[in-house]
Amino acid sequence: MSVLLVGISHRSAPVPVLEKVAVTDADRPKLIDRLISSSHVSEAMIVSTCNRVEVYAVVDAFHGGLAEIGDLLTKHSGLPMPDLTKHAYVRYSEAAAEHLFAVASGLDSMVVGEQQVLSQIRGAYASADAQRAVGRTLHELAQHALRVGKRVHAETGIDRAGASVVSVALDRAQQVLGPLAGRTAAVVGAGAMGGLAVAHLSRAGIGRIIVVNRTLARARRLAETARTHGVEAEAMELSRLTEAMAATDVVVTCTGAVGAVVTLADTHRALTERERGEEFATVERPLVFCDLGLPRDVEHAVAGLPGVTLIDIETLQRDPAAGAAADDTAAARSIVADELAKYLAGQRMAEVTPTVAALRQRAAEVVEAELLRLDSRLPGLAHPERDEVARTVRRVVDKLLHAPTVRVKQLASTPGGDSYAEALRELFELKPGAAQAVAAPMEITALAGDHAEITAADGEIALADDFTAGHRGEEQGQTA
Repeated sequence: MSVLLVGISHRSAPVPVLEKVAVTDADRPKLIDRLISSSHVSEAMIVSTCNRVEVYAVVDAFHGGLAEIGDLLTKHSGLPMPDLTKHAYVRYSEAAAEHLFAVASGLDSMVVGEQQVLSQIRGAYASADAQRAVGRTLHELAQHALRVGKRVHAETGIDRAGASVVSVALDRAQQVLGPLAGRTAAVVGAGAMGGLAVAHLSRAGIGRIIVVNRTLARARRLAETARTHGVEAEAMELSRLTEAMAATDVVVTCTGAVGAVVTLADTHRALTERERGEEFATVERPLVFCDLGLPRDVEHAVAGLPGVTLIDIETLQRDPAAGAAADDTAAARSIVADELAKYLAGQRMAEVTPTVAALRQRAAEVVEAELLRLDSRLPGLAHPERDEVARTVRRVVDKLLHAPTVRVKQLASTPGGDSYAEALRELFELKPGAAQAVAAPMEITALAGDHAEITAADGEIALADDFTAGHRGEEQGQTA
């Protein structure tokens, strides 16, 4: 069983494609249920952020798992398979782990080094775990990824400027409006991204925040958070959105809604109300939208209105501020490589444990068989003497097995270490069912070249990417 990742992100697809593939919190449980009920997937987790959707699944066959995940994403997004595969990327086994570690570290984010992705991975794990879709493999992978992300942020300066999609968007807003100090902002959406927006606006010295949300209670809680930062704040229901926009200089949207929340008509009415206000009758007052939603919250036509500036995910993709210093990035990648080596070593050691258990079980069976033979040959042997003989035999066996079992665990953590476990299985004739799964781990052969095309047997899926595992080799080994 190996981890298969199928993903689409800001690096591989334009925003319109990301919008169609986007997975909301309401969508995720249904999609996970469909995955774990499929024939080749035993564990599943979906990481969904404002600029990526990634499915991590434990599969028993590469092509079978790939076909099932591809079918799921096709039906969910409504995209034809060729359009989906053109923008998708695939990682398998070690490469899947490496990618998740990089994502958790902020190395693959639109704004390199952002920390919010850590909470998003944690939420994805919690959601899958609540549905009993996480087993040992994904549990260990996700927990290790979270530790990697924390270590990168603690030991490097990758996030020293506090960069995030929100901060970069607000920097762009200040280029239009000037300093935000003393101004009014509306935050549409009271989720995690909304909370991040309130924090950044507060640090920027914003004078007033209006939190707009479908659920007024959540808007009030976030407004109260803003007040604890010394900012004047109030909460409004979504039905009062036009009123809120008319009173603000910058609108940050991050709702996660399926369709547009801010329409051209809403914005036109808000601008009209601003013009009617006596205080601003003779003053040209720009209005800036920072649309951080995926799918987008603001209709694109809004950008064509006079005095309106629209900053969205597509705009931020081109912002040079989204990068991190080269030294910090290199240091983060070094940590990821180090942690990947530790993770893989641990996985190899875990794989050899059933073999060691089977060997000790075989030794115990031999000892018991010989003691039974002793009883039949010396039926009159007193119990104290018989017990002493048994203890002596067991001590001899334990001492003989101690060095090879300890050493095989050590060697298993090295590349190619599974060959030592295979040697034990061969030498001692250990059967695959002796101690739960004693079967040899599947061998994976590297594909030639930097890019390889993987095509499902039925011809429905063809995804091109750089792989580190020979998927065909594995499946052939299973069917041989």
